[in-house]
Parts: sequence; structure tokens; C-alpha cells
Amino acid sequence: MDAEPISLAERARIHAALGEPARLAIVDALTFGDASPGEIAHTLNMPTNLVAHHVKVLTEAGLVLRGRSEGDRRRTYLRLQPAALAALIPPRMADVGRVVFVCTHNSARSQLAAALWKRRTRGEAASAGTKPAARVHPRAIAVAHRHNLNLNPAGTAHVNDVVRDDDLVIAVCDNAHEDLTGPVRPRLHWSVPDPVRVDTDEAFEAAFADLAARVDRVAPAISGHEFGRRPWVT
Repeated sequence: MDAEPISLAERARIHAALGEPARLAIVDALTFGDASPGEIAHTLNMPTNLVAHHVKVLTEAGLVLRGRSEGDRRRTYLRLQPAALAALIPPRMADVGRVVFVCTHNSARSQLAAALWKRRTRGEAASAGTKPAARVHPRAIAVAHRHNLNLNPAGTAHVNDVVRDDDLVIAVCDNAHEDLTGPVRPRLHWSVPDPVRVDTDEAFEAAFADLAARVDRVAPAISGHEFGRRPWVT
């Protein structure tokens, strides 16, 4: 069962605690193992009274726990709380069914995004356009081939024929985001430059990389899509 999401105020307090370089250094020092305040002071060449102050702030923010040594009870060890760091990630999106990527012509960006989403999550995804072209752009097919993605050359569709009520609609172009003001409204907007305007392999590779990074960032926020990172890298 997922833990209850923490409030924005609690997340802000954790960010504030990490906003001091010395405290961030302490967190770094505790990432792979526990240490006493004295050991932290020695490792970071920091006065012990300053370490005590920063540890107090980190403890109050829920980032660090103190525990007595089972050997020398006079000694205290500090332990990092990874769950507090994980809480900095925005909460998952709820009530998401299929993901549908929309651009103007459904000939490049939305096609690549849907293929990347399927690869990244093994989940259901589709693509559509507000003014769909007759076929997928040849350079989109070429960049997909270079990265082992399959695109149907004639597989374009209109948004009205694709989107269902429970879909998460993501506009991957500015025009689609601004044009969709009716019943179909994008929940997310990715302002990805149109590679067709430039029409070079480099422009399509840049669009692919942009979409891949965005898919990688958003997929973990969708419940049930916790998979390995960047499976599209070849």
C-alpha cells in the first residue's frame, strides 16, 4: 500500500533544509552509510557545534534519524531517511487510464511519444492529431527505426476518433494545446519544437531526445508504471 502523500508545506521544509550547502554535504555523507556527528565533522572538516546545528535542522525536517550505538551507548549514529528524499518527488497522478499524445498532424511528435511511452511503461498509449496528415513523416519513421521503435507509416488519426473519457491527454505541440478548447482538453502540455519545420535528421533526433526525457520523467508519476529507466537507449 502506498504511503500517504506529504503536504506541500512538509515538502517545502525538506527543500529548505537541503538548501544549505553544509546540510546537503551531510546528507551526501550519509547516503551510503551511517556516521556519528564527530565522524561527520572530521569528514567534512566542520566544527562540531556547526554539525550539531545542521543535524538538528535535518532531524526536524525528517531527513535524519539519531540512534544510540549498541556498543558504546555514549555514542550517537546518524542515519539518513531515504523516504523523506523520495517525498520530494511530486505525487502520482490519479485516475489515469490510457495515455494519448496529441499534436497537429499526428505525423511525428505524437507518434514518437506514444511509441516511447509503450516502450517505457509497457502500458497502453495512442496518438492523434487535430489536423492529421495522410501518413507519418518519413524522418519520424527513420528516427524511430534508429531507436528500434515501430511506427505505422499510415497510422494517423483525428483526436475526436481516438480520445476516450478516461484518457490522459498530453499535447506535445503548442498548436494542439492551444486549439483543444472543447470537450477534449490536454491535461499536460509538452512544448516540443516541431522537427518538421526544420526537416533535418538532427531536428528529429532532438525531438526524440526531448520526448524521451519527458516520458522518463512523467512515467513514474503514473500509478503502475514503475519500470526500468531509459529502455529506448540503443
